[in-house]
Amino acid sequence: MTLSKPNPVVPQNEPTFRQSVDLMYNRAVALMDLPPGLEEKIRVCNATYTVRFGVRLRGKIQTFTGYRSVHSEHMEPVKGGIRYATSVNQDEVEALAALMTYKCALVEAPFGGSKGGLRIDPRQYDEQELEQITRRFAYELIKRDLIHPSQNVPAPDMGTSEREMAWIADQYARMNTTDINARACVTGKPTTFGGIQGRTEATGRGVQYALREFFRHPEDVMKAGLSGTLDGKRIIVQGLGNVGYHAAKFLQEEDGARITGIIERDGALVDPKGLPVEEVRNWIMRHGGVTGYPGATHVAEGATVLEQDCDILIPAALEGVINLSNARAIRAPLIVEAANGPITAGADDILRARGTVILPDMYANAGGVTVSYFEWVKNLSHIRFGRMQRRQEEARHLLIVQELERLSADENLGWTLSPDFKARYLRGADELELVRSGLDDTMRTAYQSMREVWHDREDVTDLRTAAFIVAIGRVAASYRAKGL
Repeated sequence: MTLSKPNPVVPQNEPTFRQSVDLMYNRAVALMDLPPGLEEKIRVCNATYTVRFGVRLRGKIQTFTGYRSVHSEHMEPVKGGIRYATSVNQDEVEALAALMTYKCALVEAPFGGSKGGLRIDPRQYDEQELEQITRRFAYELIKRDLIHPSQNVPAPDMGTSEREMAWIADQYARMNTTDINARACVTGKPTTFGGIQGRTEATGRGVQYALREFFRHPEDVMKAGLSGTLDGKRIIVQGLGNVGYHAAKFLQEEDGARITGIIERDGALVDPKGLPVEEVRNWIMRHGGVTGYPGATHVAEGATVLEQDCDILIPAALEGVINLSNARAIRAPLIVEAANGPITAGADDILRARGTVILPDMYANAGGVTVSYFEWVKNLSHIRFGRMQRRQEEARHLLIVQELERLSADENLGWTLSPDFKARYLRGADELELVRSGLDDTMRTAYQSMREVWHDREDVTDLRTAAFIVAIGRVAASYRAKGL
């Protein structure tokens, strides 16, 4: 479970998270030619449902407050996670729902945007109590069709995991015993309960694929004042939860990046030579934080490490960690928003003016909803990916290998097959490989759509505005097709 973290201290003159989203939206639509009224229709949140319910725990009834917000129904079902945190409020949920609309449009997932939250600290309850609370919250949403395979499909978010999603899916099935598509009511489930391989790592893997695609374009890399590849790049990661951990792990192990800083709730670890991500993660899981970890410098004021020199900064925890109080001190030339809204609108203005390149959240952390889309499709089709074609692919590949083996037996040709070529080539793609392939293709295509706007329009100077323009344009086109 990803633990909830306290909200960062944001200056009083800073816009709220929801206001920041609206400001960034307004900046983009000012550069577009939308019909009268459509601009407002896309911006506003369609509906937010607030539920207050009681659960008998520890001999008394405790009352909980939860939300489910639907931002846009230009496509259905709507999609968005459910988070458990004491900071959950209506404005935050509506802002996150809006981001989901734009995110789904950018990566061409056929969903509208939604978001949910329960105001609770999950660490204060044991597993049995959390199941009671989750099932009651799910009941309140399900009976209003705010959880439904064809209308509203949640997923894990901060403070929730595949465990909570399994409880929700089971609760829906109990209330809809004849719905053959019941398991498609929620994504991010365990693989043993209708989930899909690669979903847990999906958002972090998406961050990796986003960076890989960025570094495929030397012109873009130069805009960030960098050069070369990801190999050897110094990366600071804020938040080693599910997203930050997988992003850091894959970038370190597969791309040769150096994780020089890891920021957590109880401080930060710093090592210019690179931190062993797996070891740090294991330490945090055992001790609840980074304090006491041997072999690296511990910085008590972890937020100050955001301002240290590095090549790439990856905020992967909560919104608003880069704001007016520290934006001018940020030295990273490239920021990847693995969290939702980690840079406020005011900080964004400062960083853009200075030339900092930002891979925006609606793109960089879209891996989760992309693989959730794959899981939803799998649940509706009632068959795992690869089951129909894997062995047929192997049989076709075998014909090629046999012909190559026949040719290599000819001594006059003077060549042989590599020792492991046959085994690697014959093996058909399994579900995990297909999921990763689909995610990689999605992240590449989405980046190219942003990049085209970024490079072709003189009035668009950053990737966030480009992403909004692409996403809003697609939402607008969908509404027009519906007759609005």
